Amino acid sequence: MAGISAQQVKELREKTGAGMMDCKKALKETKGDVEQAIAYLRKKGLASAGKKSGRVTAEGLVDSYIHFGGQIGVMVEVNCETDFVARNDAFKELVQDIAKQIAACPNVVYVQVDDVPAEIVENEKSVAMGSDALKGKPDNVKEKIVQGKLDKTLRELCLLDQPFIKDQSMTVDELVKQSISKLGENIQVRRFSRFVLGEGMDVSESGSED
Repeated sequence: MAGISAQQVKELREKTGAGMMDCKKALKETKGDVEQAIAYLRKKGLASAGKKSGRVTAEGLVDSYIHFGGQIGVMVEVNCETDFVARNDAFKELVQDIAKQIAACPNVVYVQVDDVPAEIVENEKSVAMGSDALKGKPDNVKEKIVQGKLDKTLRELCLLDQPFIKDQSMTVDELVKQSISKLGENIQVRRFSRFVLGEGMDVSESGSED
């Protein structure tokens, strides 16, 4: 069939409250069938998450995870709307899963693409523009190639765009949205730190005297 139109995506968003990219994916998966797309979003737990995404998150948890052997450590802050949800076992499990995800993703530096500093974006764009794949291509094709490479690189740096380690069929963003739908509150990953044993240390060789 033809590509999914912006109008189809808009209508599905209005009916479900799901995010634009989630709606577009649902329509592609269901070949443009709106009713099936709605069912797809509900099954994924995404149908009502978008409606809650603007609500204030002032509660939550700071949690940690130490990878087996003590070589990698993670601290993460995940916010929700109420202390009631913050004490919920399902929320605690979500936070721990996110911490484990961070431990398993050495290239992840930011929570989401919007957090990537402008200078990093420009640098990555310059790298993409220097690709051999652009040689001999018309300008409009070059722009698409550069944007595609840039988007891919930025997603690789961001936590929410990673395939969830326990279920590769969904991203961390989709995992969070499922939890929003299940728990009935907005949930936001605010920040994290990843510690690797010995990282950044200037280790110089030292001899021993007899």
